[in-house]
Amino acid sequence: MRYILLVFLGACSYGILSTIVKLAYKQGFSPAEVIGGQMFLGFVLTWIPALFFLRTKFSLRQLLLLVAVGLCVGSTGIMYYNALQYIPASIAIVLLFQFTWMGVLVEAVMSRRMPGKETIFSLLLLLIGTLFAGGIFESGGLAQFHILGVVFGLLSAVSFTLFILFSGKTAIAVNPWIRSSSMATGSFLLASLIYPPVFLFNGALLDGLFPYVFLLAFFGILIPTVFFNYGMPHIGPGMGAILGAAELPMAVLSSYIILNESVSILQVSGVVIILLGIILPEWLRKRSIRRNKATS
Repeated sequence: MRYILLVFLGACSYGILSTIVKLAYKQGFSPAEVIGGQMFLGFVLTWIPALFFLRTKFSLRQLLLLVAVGLCVGSTGIMYYNALQYIPASIAIVLLFQFTWMGVLVEAVMSRRMPGKETIFSLLLLLIGTLFAGGIFESGGLAQFHILGVVFGLLSAVSFTLFILFSGKTAIAVNPWIRSSSMATGSFLLASLIYPPVFLFNGALLDGLFPYVFLLAFFGILIPTVFFNYGMPHIGPGMGAILGAAELPMAVLSSYIILNESVSILQVSGVVIILLGIILPEWLRKRSIRRNKATS
């Protein structure tokens, strides 16, 4: 149960990011500064505790594989933040949320086993809830699509699916802090290649950028990467994708509290449906265990 809770909290942590990004954009900071700053501070924040575990066993090959997994984390942020430039956050989050069915599909292909009825039903609830919570059915929702925004949004979903898949299967014997810092290294390297870290020298950090990128690094790199590295190897990519849906309710809640954005009845209904979709698989699993014990 604790591993499920860790992945759930990691997903909730991701949900805060869109609100922080919006605030940073309102202050005039560019995607290059926001993304680069987040990845740099994420690299620093994860390596500080990891230094105390450098004597644990790991190989160079394992570290390089984990750095490669970190590329998925970095590309998810890059694609998603760029999508926010072209389409509203409500549309971008719906596109990102396609990772729910993508993750279950990948697990089904890899295991050569069809998902159970409860998983399929849970996915349907998540998809319906996502459309409601994302405001797609609100006035003008569908009219706000932009082809570049859609492409970036879907690519972020693919990247996040790959992260969920590989984070639970790559070098799982390595200490979670070393795993997290190695992944953060990959994210930072990718971000630096696409957006050279000029923010380190142009004074942007001291001109107001630091609080935003620190929060993005804390909630978008440190917390979710560490929590996923502890929990994902124990629950699998399918369940991980379902738990990852907790991101959207948190995004709606943080936008309402911090940005004072209005939340409609449809969006609240969508959040409730998503939460039901997250709880359902674990509830059915426990009910099945109780039934088996009762009949044995």
